[in-house]
Amino acid sequence: MKKTYITGKAFKRTLLWSSFSIAVLSCHSNILDLQPQTSISEQTAFSTPAKILSQVNGLYSQLGAESFYGGRYIIFSEQRGNEFSQNDGNNSTGANVWNQSITGSGDFVNAVWSAAYRTINSANTLIDKLSEDISVIDQPTKNAYIAEAKFIRALSYFSLVQTYAKPYTQSSSAVGLPLRLKGETSGGNNDLAFSTVAQVYEQILKDLDQAETDLPATYSTALLNSSRAHKASAIALKTRVNLVKADYAAVAAEAAKIVSAAAPFQYVSASLTHKLEADISSVFTGSYTGSESIFTIPFLLPAEAPGLQSSLASNYLTPVIYLNTAAIVSDPVFGAESKDARKGLLTTNATGQNLLRKFSKNSAPFTTYIPVIRYAEILLNYAEAAAQNNDLEKATALLQAVRNRSDASHRFSTGVATKTELVATIQKERRIELLGEGFRSHDLFRTGQPLPAKVGNAGTAPAIAPTAANYVWPVPSNELAYNKLAPR
Repeated sequence: MKKTYITGKAFKRTLLWSSFSIAVLSCHSNILDLQPQTSISEQTAFSTPAKILSQVNGLYSQLGAESFYGGRYIIFSEQRGNEFSQNDGNNSTGANVWNQSITGSGDFVNAVWSAAYRTINSANTLIDKLSEDISVIDQPTKNAYIAEAKFIRALSYFSLVQTYAKPYTQSSSAVGLPLRLKGETSGGNNDLAFSTVAQVYEQILKDLDQAETDLPATYSTALLNSSRAHKASAIALKTRVNLVKADYAAVAAEAAKIVSAAAPFQYVSASLTHKLEADISSVFTGSYTGSESIFTIPFLLPAEAPGLQSSLASNYLTPVIYLNTAAIVSDPVFGAESKDARKGLLTTNATGQNLLRKFSKNSAPFTTYIPVIRYAEILLNYAEAAAQNNDLEKATALLQAVRNRSDASHRFSTGVATKTELVATIQKERRIELLGEGFRSHDLFRTGQPLPAKVGNAGTAPAIAPTAANYVWPVPSNELAYNKLAPR
């Protein structure tokens, strides 16, 4: 099959945020046999610096697919946790995700897997091609583009392994994922044995280490610094990956690269500064490209915005899911006496439901920014690792910084005296600070907790024990159909 690549439209300003996808979208022959009408030849796709850059930008576009970081993946991660209740029993809005009844043949189980592997395959293909002798761009630029592809591949594999495989802390030797590291540009080659969870994490960290080496420290605009991977992006993601592994020494070592030793905690590299923004509301209603944004996915063109059922704003404010009054929303942080500014990110609808309005544009087109990595998360990752490493002073200072951004007068007088107390307090702060951003179920997985029982207008969802078969999602039926070496 002739190699082809899909063209994309240029994005305004300096970011070429394209709506195309590289035409090698799947490892499955029935998809690969479909040649898009907008495809162009390999020779043309890599014939000029601008066209090569468009291929790079296409990777970010795929990462932002509706079934992936464009909305659905984040919503599913929250629906599986306990912070939200479900308004209806319609499986098209994820009721079967919320009530833990989804199966390997479910559309969503297959859609997330497919979206992630399309992104991975496109990253692989770009890495393969740029590793060849292409003279229209210099070697440092090639290296930087390959590093961006490796960052995206690492994020995609990390998202998959947390969703479809046993948690690392439960069984690192368990069956993980098929590690596809070469681009597939024709049909066939579907059969690949699954690597272990540990091997998948090893590859993720290998990609991120290599990405850190070759990514630029900064770009020329705030938009590019937020929406394209740079050195701090790779380092930040490593803190998340190592936290999931419970490798607290590695979390602290990576975080120390981008968090100053003392308050005010920040990272400065040339013209780039990452730090907490002064007002939490500006993170979600301001420029979206401020100092807190380490990596985000922007949807600025109406044609590229996620659809109604995929949009975060629509799911939270329509609402498909609403805040569970038995969960973190009942914490005193959100009480009548609290001065915490994060209360301003909540609202109440006419029926008395508490809603999350971090993503406030609840009408189409859903042009918005989706935060994937924020500096606040890095401080909390570092705090938890420091506490686990018995550096309670450092952990408390980092925790205090996150809370004081939203409540300057608050002092932690309880819950910080011992390692066990402090870890629990930091983990609760994550629930407050990162509410609705796709972390809850993954935090439950990494800490070995059950998925709690919950109640909503859609009925009830049972508690799911870490040993249960449906604690994580099953291998999708499409993968079983095409990959004879997939576990059964």
